[in-house]
Amino acid sequence: MRKILVITYYWPPAGGPGVQRWLKFVKYLPDFGFQPIVYIPENPTYPIVDKNLIDEVPEGIQILKQSIKEPYAWAGILSKKKTKTISSGIIEEKAPSVLEKLMLWIRGNLFIPDARKFWVKPSVKFLSKFIAEEGIDTIITTGPPHSIHLIGLGLKENLSIQWIADFRDPWTSIGYHKKLRLTTASKKKHKILEKEVLNMADKVVVTSNTTKKEFEGITAKPIKTITNGFEGVTNSTQLDSDFTIAHIGSLLTGRNPKHLWKVLGELVLENVDFAAKLKIRFAGVTGRETLLALKENGLEKYVQHLGYISHNQVLDLQRKSQVLLLLEIDSQETKGIIPGKLFEYLNAKRPILAIGPEGWEAGQMVEAINAGVFYSKKEKEELKTVLLNWFEAFQKGELSCESKGIEQYHRKELTKQLANFITWESS
Repeated sequence: MRKILVITYYWPPAGGPGVQRWLKFVKYLPDFGFQPIVYIPENPTYPIVDKNLIDEVPEGIQILKQSIKEPYAWAGILSKKKTKTISSGIIEEKAPSVLEKLMLWIRGNLFIPDARKFWVKPSVKFLSKFIAEEGIDTIITTGPPHSIHLIGLGLKENLSIQWIADFRDPWTSIGYHKKLRLTTASKKKHKILEKEVLNMADKVVVTSNTTKKEFEGITAKPIKTITNGFEGVTNSTQLDSDFTIAHIGSLLTGRNPKHLWKVLGELVLENVDFAAKLKIRFAGVTGRETLLALKENGLEKYVQHLGYISHNQVLDLQRKSQVLLLLEIDSQETKGIIPGKLFEYLNAKRPILAIGPEGWEAGQMVEAINAGVFYSKKEKEELKTVLLNWFEAFQKGELSCESKGIEQYHRKELTKQLANFITWESS
């Protein structure tokens, strides 16, 4: 089989969506004639850990590890809680403390492109020798963190190899960039690095068509959209007896759907049956502003905070929930963000309530395959109507999801697309 080297920061026991994409690609690549070798940090500082994922690492996969020096470990001396929060992407918008402002400025301006930059040079040195000795002709870098792409850049400059850069999220257009308190010089440096990576890579993979269009304005290199996906078949699960609305993953401050909480607050006051059955479940980190908004709308007693739960528990939660909540920041920059959780939501086959910016690619996907409804943050009355309709269907035991065509998002089918792109040659 043809050897390929996958360079990634997130790998079990890291938890969260960042690890799933390449864990599954690596699992299925041998079915298409590739022998993946995975390069990861030996001592990473992961904001989320899920040790159960270690059991999902395919047997026989060669794993290379190199030590990494990360400032997040040092920043913990100032505040472990705030360091973990920032590294998880939870950045408060209202009245950040002096310490938060300082930590964000340092993160944004002293560590470009990100806090894993110190892993680049030692990795290029180590991997240059390994690639030559093993006769590897293709490497794949996946980011964020986008410093991983700088490893690919260094290797491409030193060796005659094919380099594919996989972007799970955009780079300079990602929503949180504006919150990092970047100086003009720092913004320019990010743009320069982004352009250099996109033009030096032989091929580029992205997770949304919006990001593909954005990058086509920067480079002429081949770009392929390969979304995230799901694995396995939905098992029959006993649905919750309550009208549960579940959100999986970090609920970033900007994603806080204030009008949804207002609608739910009105419904529990207006409808006794609705109040008796409503349950709102959060699995993951929840921002302070979201908690305040829930309190303001009298919803505290309806909320269950599960914290971070294992991936297996997530799958079970999704299958038994009555409604699954998909949220995104309401901005131009987030229109192309397709959360990895969407595809597992699809496989759970429960109605999806998607709320995000107008023209949101993920929301449009939900409606295109009949998996739920999509509303912008301006459509309050329409949102109230659909929730009442769903609740009435729930009361009759008839709340269901009749999505179609989700097989295209199975991990093995997506890996087939990746394998074809690796071997594809432009005319």
